[in-house]
Amino acid sequence: MKLNERYSFSLLLSATLLAMLAACASLPELASLGQPGVRGTTPPVVGQRGVLSPQRSAEIIRRLQLQQEGKTDLLKRHLDFMQSISPEPLWTGNAVNLLVDGSATYRAMFDAIRSARDHVNLETYIFDEEGVGEKLGRLLAEKQRQGVQVNVMYDSLGSLSTRPAFFQQLRQAGINVCEFNPLNPLRGNPFTLNNRDHRKLLIVDGELGYTGGINISSVYSSSSAVRKKRTGAPQPWRDTQIEVRGPAVKAFQDLFIDSWRRQGCDTLAEKKYYPRIERRGDTVLRILGSTPGDDINLIYVELLSAIAHAEKTIYITSAYFVPDRQTVEALKDAVRRGVDVQLVLPGVSDVWISQYAGRSYYEELLAAGVRIYERRDALLHAKTAVVDGVWSTVGSSNIDFRSFLHNDEVNAIVLGKEFGGQMESMFADDVAASVNIDTAAWDKRGLGERVRESLARMWAYFL
Repeated sequence: MKLNERYSFSLLLSATLLAMLAACASLPELASLGQPGVRGTTPPVVGQRGVLSPQRSAEIIRRLQLQQEGKTDLLKRHLDFMQSISPEPLWTGNAVNLLVDGSATYRAMFDAIRSARDHVNLETYIFDEEGVGEKLGRLLAEKQRQGVQVNVMYDSLGSLSTRPAFFQQLRQAGINVCEFNPLNPLRGNPFTLNNRDHRKLLIVDGELGYTGGINISSVYSSSSAVRKKRTGAPQPWRDTQIEVRGPAVKAFQDLFIDSWRRQGCDTLAEKKYYPRIERRGDTVLRILGSTPGDDINLIYVELLSAIAHAEKTIYITSAYFVPDRQTVEALKDAVRRGVDVQLVLPGVSDVWISQYAGRSYYEELLAAGVRIYERRDALLHAKTAVVDGVWSTVGSSNIDFRSFLHNDEVNAIVLGKEFGGQMESMFADDVAASVNIDTAAWDKRGLGERVRESLARMWAYFL
């Protein structure tokens, strides 16, 4: 089964399961959580030696605010609001590296695994056995033979086309392999089948971590920077990953081990999963994981809060953009405040129904002044945003109901203008490679397109 066929099958199966098995969950209302700008306490800040004192935490927050050169108080108001919702800490002392597309990401990840001395923890939605997946399997088996403990969690639905024999070979090599929510009714729970593990996490020696939108799949073998021109050639995929070194890796490790234990996987071998991590840089992060069982989806609230507090710019890149009403209104409100709101969305997609559901919102957003671009020379799979040049996110979560209500997801929130500047440059490159959606031209689209959009939108909750 090809990747795009698997995605379509996965989507339809998940929608069916949701309709049959799941009660209608709902997203939290921002207004019910508190008013934007309500003052909270200083969020806890964690460094290489643990939680910092309130005075030291406040000093780091002030330093972040000073980086903005007085142009906006987004961080102050946003952090106050988020602290009133959740005590999730900020992690200081980190170094981060922005990775564009699969080729750069795989080089970094493979190098990190080769250097592993104690353990490798990998959690992924898709683990293909062909191409890069085969190479990764061989490398993981080699590290296991060297005495490095390798633990792998893959999603049963996302990796549906991968032969069970491939994972069995990994087990025979000594690798600890766990299947997330097995589709096999003899091994899985039918009432949790709609909950999928959409996370992409790699943790090496508890010191180095990766997350983003990139699965283990050969579709990422080509760069999106150069379009393949040979007729019939596969579409290059455009995606984003982030590499993190420093204390924040502990949060990645926590999420992985929690997933492993919730699934009842085999006991993890005794290793140094939580080594003492020295300061690696000056970047401040917040790491957020989500599951369907959460009282509040913090990834959703974090993004909505950043949009609600934005004063200058909101730049969003989203592979599957099927927004809820609150997100649509937040984007429109931002334009009314004078914020420059721009979206880069897919012009081609492996899941046509999601693309048409997203397009059904174009007319309303364009009329409000939101600028929309479609990337058509590559299959856009990235899930990123940068607000006011100082708040950025890279992760696995799409802007749709599935990510916010039905999947396990993970996002890294990066605070500061240095990384924000890199994100804005990456966004500008995507805009330059995209087609501007003109309001007048969009209004002239055909009846067939409008019908597809309306039908797809009816399924928005299930996508």
